[in-house]
Amino acid sequence: MKRYSFFSLLARPVSNFPNTWDSPYLNAKFLTGSGIVGLIVVFGLAGPLFWDVELAYTGSSPLNLPPTWAQGGSSDHPLGTESNGRDILAALIVGTPSSLKVGFLAALIGMMTGLALGSIAGYFGGWPDHIIRTVSDAAITVPALIVLIVIASFVQMTDTTAMALILSLFAWPGPTRLVRSQVLTLRERGYVRMAMLSGAPAREIMLVEMAPNMLSWLAASLTGGISGAILGATGLEALGLGPTRTPSLGLIINQATTNASLVRGMIWWSLPPIVLLMAIFTGFFL
Repeated sequence: MKRYSFFSLLARPVSNFPNTWDSPYLNAKFLTGSGIVGLIVVFGLAGPLFWDVELAYTGSSPLNLPPTWAQGGSSDHPLGTESNGRDILAALIVGTPSSLKVGFLAALIGMMTGLALGSIAGYFGGWPDHIIRTVSDAAITVPALIVLIVIASFVQMTDTTAMALILSLFAWPGPTRLVRSQVLTLRERGYVRMAMLSGAPAREIMLVEMAPNMLSWLAASLTGGISGAILGATGLEALGLGPTRTPSLGLIINQATTNASLVRGMIWWSLPPIVLLMAIFTGFFL
C-alpha cells in the first residue's frame, strides 16, 4: 500500500477544476473599477434620454436654487442650480462625456505615439534608440502642468479635441519607455528570432509578433494615461484656460470658484463635479 506524507497531501491539488476567480477579468478590484467607470459612462451617455440637457446652458433655469432635499429646493432641479441659471444635474450629464472624451483622446494619441516610438527604439537599437530614449527621458522631467498653462495662455482652445491634442504632447514619454522595455525583452524570444531569420519585415514583426503580447501593458498604460489627461484638462479648465463653449467638469469647478460658491454656502455647486472626478480616478486606479 502506497503511503503519503503529510506534506505530500498538502501539495496535492484539491480539485481538478481551475479556479475561475483567478482570472484577471474576475479580480475584485478590476470588477469594482470597471463597474464605477461603466456607471459614469452610462450616466453621461444615457443621461440625455432622461433629463433635459438644454438646462445645462446659461439662463435656462432659475438662479441659485438649492437641491431638492434642502429648504427651498425644487424637484424640477434635483441637484439645484447656480448663479448663471444652469441646472447642476444637466451640467454634469453634459460635462462628464466631455471630460472623458478629452482624457481618452489624449491618452490614445499618447499611447499610439509611444507604441510607435518605443517599438522603433527597442527593435532597431543604435542611434534611433539613443535619440528616442534621450528625448523621452527629457520630456518626463518637464513640469507638464506649467508648460500646459503657458501653451494654453497663447493658444485658444475652442473645443475638447484641441485640448486633447495639446495634452497628448505630454502623454507619450511614459508609454514610449514602457513599450521600449517590453520590445527589448520580446526581441530575444524564440518566435521573434525565427520571424527575423525568415526575412519577415520589421513592421510585420512589431505589429503581428510583438504588439499582441503587450496588450495588457498597453491597457494599463491607457487607463493611467486617461486619468492623467483628465486631471490635466480639469486643472486647465479650473484655471479658466479650457474651452468655454461646452460644459465640462473642470469648467463647472472654475465657475463655482469664480462665483465664490463655498463662501456663499452653495456647496451643491462645487461638490458634485469634485465627487464625480474622484469616482472617475478611483475607477481607473482600481
